[in-house]
Order: sequence, then C-alpha cells, then structure tokens
Amino acid sequence: MRCAELVLPAGDLDATIAFFVERLGFQLDALWPADGPRAALLSGHGLRLRLDPEVGSGSHARLRLTDDERAAGSEEVLLAPNGASVLLVGPPAPPTFEPHTSRFTVSRIRDEARWGVGRAGMEYRDLIPDREGGRVIASHIRIPRGGPVPDYTHYHHVGFQVIFCHRGWVEVAYEGQGPAFVLRPGDLVLQAPRIRHRVISCSDGLEVVEVTSPAEHETRVDHGLELPGSLDRPDRDFCGQRFHRHVAPEAAFAPCELDGFEAQSTGVGEASGGAGSVRRLRAVGEGEASIAGGSELHILFVRTGRVRVEVDGEERVELGPADACRIPARRGFRLSAPGGDCELLEVKLPGS
Repeated sequence: MRCAELVLPAGDLDATIAFFVERLGFQLDALWPADGPRAALLSGHGLRLRLDPEVGSGSHARLRLTDDERAAGSEEVLLAPNGASVLLVGPPAPPTFEPHTSRFTVSRIRDEARWGVGRAGMEYRDLIPDREGGRVIASHIRIPRGGPVPDYTHYHHVGFQVIFCHRGWVEVAYEGQGPAFVLRPGDLVLQAPRIRHRVISCSDGLEVVEVTSPAEHETRVDHGLELPGSLDRPDRDFCGQRFHRHVAPEAAFAPCELDGFEAQSTGVGEASGGAGSVRRLRAVGEGEASIAGGSELHILFVRTGRVRVEVDGEERVELGPADACRIPARRGFRLSAPGGDCELLEVKLPGS
C-alpha cells in the first residue's frame, strides 16, 4: 500500500478547508479543479484527509487505500468486521475523455457575464464551455483588486499549460528560475508540467488568458519549497518540456503566411515539445487571410480592435475585444480586420 486517506464529505469546501486548517491545524496539500475547486487533500497530526464531493453530508467516514499493485483506476470496497468501510484503489488511470464532436463556438464578453471564483480568489470565465470533452480548458482570468495574492507554492498535473498577460501586471516566481519577475501585457510563460510556482502580487484589473490540457487536473501544494528561489536549473526538463518565458518587447513582429497580418512568435512550440504553440497576430492591412483545415485546434482571443472570422460552412461573425472563438481541427477559415487595428492571441493544440 502506498498511502491511506480518510474520506470525508466536502460539503461547503471553502468552509470545510478553513475549519480543518485554521481550527484544527491541518495543512492543504491539493485541490481541484483550479477554476472551481470541488475536492481537496489535507494532512496533519499523522492523518491524510480527502474531502470528496461525492460523499454525502452525514455519511460515515471511509478509509481509502492506494495500492500500486492493483490495476490502474480500479476500485474495490471492503467491509471490516467492525463495520468500517475500506476503499481499495489502484494508481490513477491515464485521463479519459468523453466522446466529443468539436464545433465552431464563440464566447462574447458581453454575453458571458458569469465569472466563477476559483483558486486564491481568482475569477474565471470559461472560453470553451464544453472543454473539448475534457481535453482542454481555456480561461479568461481576472483579479479586480491588486496587491499581494494569497497564493502558495504549488504545481499542476498537466500536459500543457500557458499563461498570457492581457492587461495589468502580475509578479510570479518559478522553481529554478531565480528571483521573481513581472509579466506585462503581451508577455507569457509556458508552465511546464509539475514545475513549482507561485503568484506573489498583481496590479488592479489584472487579466490573463490561460490554456491548459487536460481540463480537469490536480493542483498540489509543495510545503517544502520556498519561492522565489535560486537560478540553479533554468533548462531543467519537465516531462519533455521546459519552462519558457516570452517577453513581448524583446520579440519583433514579422510577416507571416496570413495575408493582412504579421506575427510575433513566442517560442512555446519548441519549449513544449510540440504540445501546443502560441503567437500574437497583428493586422497590417485590409487583406483577408485564408487558413486551410489542418490537424490543429485553433483558439483565438481578441486583444484589441475587431476581427471577422468565417469558418467553412458557418456564417461569418465579427468579434471585439475580449471575445474568443474555438475553431475545430480540419475546418478551414478566413480572417480579416475591418478596422486595421486588430491584435489576436492565437493558441494551436493538436486536434482531438
């Protein structure tokens, strides 16, 4: 057996965590999902607690044991002679996704008034509500009031994650990357899988765009690592990827294959080992760009100005600032900027 956990009802998760941490002296070890936490792991006093939303309020506690010799994802319930319930589970199975037919979708800022509160008080707006059947989550995240952020050193079990600064600034620190630094509009970081990091402070009105795969993943706390730290392993390999920071003023826009647009490369494709790519697109004329239907899923987020998007077989739509769209793989489309002052964030991921 690798670990034992006492499974308790999650109930009001924030209140339950606060009770165990502030009143009883436990520490938070993990919670998920980040954009709307429903479950958590805590530890303390020789115990490990799992707060599970599937356990009803008033239910008896259950002992949960992880056995690495069992089949991945398997479960078996045992009943002890004293009536105690014991759940034996195998190691986590690789993520599985729902059967899903990707389609062209639009997320408009004026239509999407719902902002959910996620980890560390951050507000999340979902740019792809169906999340490609669980394959990817694209979030517009904001912190209205600046200052110190109540964050802690943590890491994510992900395959790809990129953070792009849209408005304001945010101070962050990463494992092995030396002193804290500030992301400003146009900057981004590729958060390689399981790299430890922490958000330290931010400006009023901070807004970032985050794209992550898979959509649901654990956020784990690292109580033993203090950040900021030293610049000791800047090129460390994390599951075939490396941390990468793109500083917008240090990279030029250049002509690209899209008529009427120029592009600023960010280096994400190389640093992520092809798990995804990101670039900024800026209109430079009245031309219309045609993109053939390839094997990649496109996510477009409008930073400034307006853009017209016409996907094969769909009506043309016009998007404004903070609007976004998802264009499925194997669907050709066309882009044009009627005002000529348009800037887009383009994220491409392997199609499902």
